Amino acid sequence: MSNDEFRGALARLAAGVVLVTAQEPPLDEDGRGEDVGMTATAFMSVSLDPPLVMVSLRNDSRMDDLLAEQPLWAVSVLSESQRHIAGRFAMKGRISDRLLFADIPYVRGEITGAPLAGGALATLECRTEQRIVAGDHTLVIGRVLTAQLPSGDGGPLTYFRGRYRQLS
Repeated sequence: MSNDEFRGALARLAAGVVLVTAQEPPLDEDGRGEDVGMTATAFMSVSLDPPLVMVSLRNDSRMDDLLAEQPLWAVSVLSESQRHIAGRFAMKGRISDRLLFADIPYVRGEITGAPLAGGALATLECRTEQRIVAGDHTLVIGRVLTAQLPSGDGGPLTYFRGRYRQLS
């Protein structure tokens, strides 16, 4: 089996799209660390009791490196109207994360301090419980500390056959 065959087969699995965010530790006592974000489609519920979720991160990515040090992170479940956010945080060779967040409405999580996208269908704040290296990715399992439903408008943003889609 080739990599292309494997990718092609899994491209037929529709997935929800989330924005995973965290805040780097500040460089000094008076500052705030830089916000970091990434688009993910490999995100799922793991357990109800205790409440656990999992996200898959490419090894040695900025988010993987950050979550190896920073145990607090957040997830915004993106709505179909937030395709631009998903695309922005999925870019390769992108500009600094600070500029990516510049014109996106968000609030800060009460526990994590991480950005939570305004207009998201749901938001979660998490603390890492376990990290499992699996091939070229790391599975990060997080305990959900808060869960909110800030917006009931619209449907979920999905990813299918290499493109963002809407359910219809």
